[in-house]
Amino acid sequence: MTKTDTPPESFPEPMIEKVGMLEKEKQTIQEELELLRLQYEELKSRLLESTMINNNNLKEIQRLQQENAHLRRTPLFIASVIEIGEGGMVILRQHGNNQEVLTKPSDELLQKLTLGTRVAVNNSLAIVRILEKPADVRARVMEVIEAPSVDYQDIGGLEKEIQEVVETVELPLTQPELFASVGIEPPRGVLLYGPPGTGKTLLAKAVAHQANATFIRMSGSELVHKFIGEGAQLVRDLFQMARDKAPSIIFIDELDAVGSRRTHDGTTGSAEVNRTMMQLLSELDGFSERGNVRIMAATNRIDMLDPAILRPGRFDRIIEVPLPDEKGREQIFKIHTRKMTTEEDVDVQKIIEEMEGASGADVKAIVTEAGMFAIRRRSKAVNMEDFEKAIDKVLHKETPVEVPTSTVYA
Repeated sequence: MTKTDTPPESFPEPMIEKVGMLEKEKQTIQEELELLRLQYEELKSRLLESTMINNNNLKEIQRLQQENAHLRRTPLFIASVIEIGEGGMVILRQHGNNQEVLTKPSDELLQKLTLGTRVAVNNSLAIVRILEKPADVRARVMEVIEAPSVDYQDIGGLEKEIQEVVETVELPLTQPELFASVGIEPPRGVLLYGPPGTGKTLLAKAVAHQANATFIRMSGSELVHKFIGEGAQLVRDLFQMARDKAPSIIFIDELDAVGSRRTHDGTTGSAEVNRTMMQLLSELDGFSERGNVRIMAATNRIDMLDPAILRPGRFDRIIEVPLPDEKGREQIFKIHTRKMTTEEDVDVQKIIEEMEGASGADVKAIVTEAGMFAIRRRSKAVNMEDFEKAIDKVLHKETPVEVPTSTVYA
């Protein structure tokens, strides 16, 4: 055996025991470190939870302090400005007792005050703040906050009518310089009339979607109220809100409910409707300036409207929205069936011909009914028979069920 083949000498026994003891001590230390780490994580989470509870308590304390301060605060009174004199002196009339006082507001408040402005005053009758103009809450809820999803592309067969509405309502708001360059005043209002279901309200929805202006929607029947002066007050508040939020568009649906020919049958209800309509006439084109407010209205009975409401200046454009012709029915049909799955046997041209005299609403109802017939037979596609059944149902072509004229009961 050579020198290099000599086996290594073994470690002494005491050294091996010492190494084993060190390994056990190392393992013990690692276990203690892991335990300390877990305890640290637990304490950290508890500290975070305590911090959140403390923050909530601080917020609650702050809220209670503000509420306590509010309860201890001296109440304010409401007054109206009735005269602005020289030297910055203002005469106020307090609501409730009609007491008149003379006070001198700060220069900043004085610049914002006008006759009739509502203000809040303290016990010393000094002006604290300026209040908003009062308005009927029913007028506020008529504002359309979320624009409808209907666009001009969703309206078929009304290209000419859409162009006139855009020229009358949208262009004066979006491009007023076009009218200024020609030297004319833009049209102030448009009246849409025609049979039911032809797309008058749909046009208004498209305008609300497209126009970058405040859109206020209301029905003519909402202006008719029981008590004297209530309807006229609502009309004033409605137009005042439109002026405050200009540029704005007011859409009055079913105008014939409040704008019919003036008659008097001796009842207070008839007189109240007339008063409301006269206030509406004054707001549409009266002595006071209407501002950057455009008017749209719709009716099915233009023959019932009062001549005063139809004259130029109140409605400069009177647009008829007729029943769609064959081309219009085809466009409407394609709009409502663009997401529909149909069979190969569907003859669009034949369907359009069979819908002669149908309105746009009828076409939509026929498409919906055809889809319901397909669902009834658990099919994923609509066939020609479904459309024929739908036409018979919607256009009242089904054979009526015979009802006996008399019934003998036992």
